Amino acid sequence: MMSHDKARMFLALWPGPEMRAAIRQHRNTWRWPPKAAPVRTEKLHLTLHFIGDVERERLPELQQQLRVNFEPFRLQLGYPELWPHGIAVLRPRMIPAGIMQLQATLGCALQRLDLPLDAREFQPHITLARHAGEAALPEQQPLIDWDVDSYVLVESEFDADRTYTILAHY
Repeated sequence: MMSHDKARMFLALWPGPEMRAAIRQHRNTWRWPPKAAPVRTEKLHLTLHFIGDVERERLPELQQQLRVNFEPFRLQLGYPELWPHGIAVLRPRMIPAGIMQLQATLGCALQRLDLPLDAREFQPHITLARHAGEAALPEQQPLIDWDVDSYVLVESEFDADRTYTILAHY
């Protein structure tokens, strides 16, 4: 069970209502197996860094120190894929330098805060569903243009709904 003294945190690109609707529309073109668990529309996001458990007393420091400058960029979502363990994702058609620079800059900020970084290579994607190993990909690949000019610091709570709370919007 999660201690109330700690918060489970991540940094993400958080789509606005129009972008979220476009991703939902694409998600609805998949044919999902009965056990699939599509991600609820209001939770769709692209994780930049999973931070993990952080002492709540550090949250003001994190909110301040994770503010970094970056150049806005366009992310063109367009590759639906099924990953191992039944994860259905939507990846960018190409990975813009801007997202890689933002992710690296935030990684440096996390290191300055003595927070661990994920050792796996960053693979930008939006998770569309879990338990989707038998899903049928849509016949047409989408083309969803997302003009990114902000990112967020999010707390993931271990309640029944796995609530996401945006703590800072940059």
